[in-house]
Amino acid sequence: MSRLTVISNAAATPEQKELLDAIQSQLGMVPNFLRVFANSPVALRAFLGLHGIANEGVLDALTRERIALALAQANGCQYCVSAHTAIGRKVGLTGDEIVAARSGTSEDAKAAEAVKFARSLVEKKGEIDTAELMALRNAGYTDAAIVEMITHVGMNFLTNLLGKASRVEIDFPTVDLNLTA
Repeated sequence: MSRLTVISNAAATPEQKELLDAIQSQLGMVPNFLRVFANSPVALRAFLGLHGIANEGVLDALTRERIALALAQANGCQYCVSAHTAIGRKVGLTGDEIVAARSGTSEDAKAAEAVKFARSLVEKKGEIDTAELMALRNAGYTDAAIVEMITHVGMNFLTNLLGKASRVEIDFPTVDLNLTA
């Protein structure tokens, strides 16, 4: 059971209902973590705005989902691992690639550098070294892509925190955090 209120449509204020309806029309559902975010319409709007902008950048959906999976696993957020496993499959990640991303790598050499960098950002609290940036550039990533990776790390860390702090009920097929399961 969630430790923060999961805003239902019936209990929503007009502002919350407008946001939830917009999410429903775009996604066909309203994930529970967004219903928790809706406790603060300001926070939900901020997240949705960042999410929308971040998805318009140069990073492809597969790389974005690999990063999300790597961080969800590293941060121990079962809600986010479950959600991004479902989303990852939807955008075309294979089961093996999902496991690789959760393990901090990728079967694709270029994507592996992005996933490794994303995990390093969190582990080192942003204090990455020049060699890590050079590895990204040598893999073919531009500074724009690197800034987007940092943005996705921040955004995913935020959702990992919300998922763990709220203990929101998982409304995707549940995935065990244990990679051997």
